[in-house]
Amino acid sequence: MSEAFEFTQQPEEQPVPQPQEGPENGTAPEGETAPEEQEKKPPEDVFYWLNALTTALVCLVIVFTFFGRLTRVDGSSMENTLHDGQLLLVQSLGYEPEQGDIVVLNKTTVEHLGGVAIVKRVIATGGQTVDIDYAANSVYVDGERLDEPYIKEAMLDVTQTDPYRTQTHIEVPEGSIFVMGDNRNHSSDSRDVTLGTVDERYVLGRAVWVLLPFQDFGAIAHGAQV
Repeated sequence: MSEAFEFTQQPEEQPVPQPQEGPENGTAPEGETAPEEQEKKPPEDVFYWLNALTTALVCLVIVFTFFGRLTRVDGSSMENTLHDGQLLLVQSLGYEPEQGDIVVLNKTTVEHLGGVAIVKRVIATGGQTVDIDYAANSVYVDGERLDEPYIKEAMLDVTQTDPYRTQTHIEVPEGSIFVMGDNRNHSSDSRDVTLGTVDERYVLGRAVWVLLPFQDFGAIAHGAQV
């Protein structure tokens, strides 16, 4: 009697799946950099902004050196148009004074002002005549009355109290300007013989913009109209 042997077929072994490369398991596909390595590289944006900042600074230096400059208002002589301490942007290159402009004069223009740049309004230019009528609170250029809504208050007659400001009729020489402050009663200007008419070569430029303080930021109004 023969014995019967039963053979049981063993199941074939299945290959164990290998983990896939990718961001899910923290590995990067072949040929690519892992996220951790990418973060270690300096971002290109840093170089971009540094380059942009450097370019902007160079442009500012060129502009303020050749085309304009900054100056600060010192005192109350231009109230209510401008105020003490305001920082102004001044147009310099190619500027020629015109009636009504607010200009900045060189600090060496007159010694008694303490060596600071002064800011005034151009009332008349070379070849024009100026007449001041204190009683009527009026200024005339070439016989025409100026419309001056910007002055702070009516002018006080100083011709009898200030020996340096007795002139009421002035002829402006060619190449010079006659200037006054908008705050006429608290302004050392061309009415004073120690300053008088100002040679245009002493004009640093025209004040065009208030930069600081921020609440006063904006363009400066110009124009004395006849």
